[in-house]
Amino acid sequence: MEVVQPKDLGQYCGLAKRRHAELCRQKRIFNARNRIIGGDTEAWDVQVHDRKIKEATEKARHETFAAEMRQNDKITCILEGRERRDRKNLCKAINDFQQSCQKPETRREFDLSDPLALKKDLAWQSDKDVWNTVSGMQRFMGEDLNFHERKKFQEEQNREWFLQQQRERKDAWAAQKCAEDFYVKTRLQFDETAKRLQNLERATRKAVCASVKEFNKSQATESVERKSLEKKQEQEDNLAEISNLLHGDLLSENPQQAASSFGPHRMVPDRWKGMTPAQLEQIRLVQKQQVQEKLRLQEEERQRDMDWDRRRLQGARATLLFERQQQRQQRDLRRALDCSNLSLAKEQLLQKKYMKEVCTNHVTEDYFMQFNTKSR
Repeated sequence: MEVVQPKDLGQYCGLAKRRHAELCRQKRIFNARNRIIGGDTEAWDVQVHDRKIKEATEKARHETFAAEMRQNDKITCILEGRERRDRKNLCKAINDFQQSCQKPETRREFDLSDPLALKKDLAWQSDKDVWNTVSGMQRFMGEDLNFHERKKFQEEQNREWFLQQQRERKDAWAAQKCAEDFYVKTRLQFDETAKRLQNLERATRKAVCASVKEFNKSQATESVERKSLEKKQEQEDNLAEISNLLHGDLLSENPQQAASSFGPHRMVPDRWKGMTPAQLEQIRLVQKQQVQEKLRLQEEERQRDMDWDRRRLQGARATLLFERQQQRQQRDLRRALDCSNLSLAKEQLLQKKYMKEVCTNHVTEDYFMQFNTKSR
């Protein structure tokens, strides 16, 4: 089972829309009463009217979208300004707190990294000097000589710290209250602006809806009138079409209605009622001529093939005879060469025997000459 996809529905709707438009166009074109040479003015007027309606609707929709975009932009700008202001106030509060309550002097290890430690360092003055360390062996455990002064100083210091914390708390509360009042005032202004923009948008949307409603009402009225006129015109067209069909050439099957205005050799396909006996006889005669022409061409092709076969056999026979003649000539040449080689071999053999005998005679003569010389 196939599942219908959204794109299939879109294609089907588009195809149905094109079919409907084509049917409407055919009704306008093939209507003998309303058809005008040069164009369909009523259809053009309807298209222009539809185009104007579409443009007005698109313009109203774009104006509505533009108003919404402007309102959204204003709200976004207001929110971004509020966020930047809150972030700025938060950073300022953090910096103030760090400068007032997190000073470097209040840390426990500040004396280790104090840049003015050497300037603050004092020489030894007495046994009650607070700068005497344990390594100086000037003060020992249990000798709290400055207990009362130290306790009084601590109480005074605690009182000062408490008063300072109260002042800082009051200042922070006053600053926070001022910031909250400013935030509430700004928020009220923003809400008032947003409310005014919403009222303006509501009024604009209401006006657009009223204009669209009036437009739709006028369109509905025009559609009803147009449908009634179309129905009346369709009834008249149907009556005229029935009359034309009853008295026309289509039902009477007049063969002359298939004649075309472009020439006697052409005809209208949707009015053609068949071929005449003369035309059928001419087609059969042409077919017979084509069959005879085909047989003649086949006979010529067969004769040409036989001629080529005969020539090919003659060429093969001549080639075979020539090869045999060459083989005989080569055999005769080989025999003559063998005979000449045999005679040369015999002559060389006789010459070798003669040279051998001559050499033998010379050796014998030299030996006897040497022997005679020794004997003397």
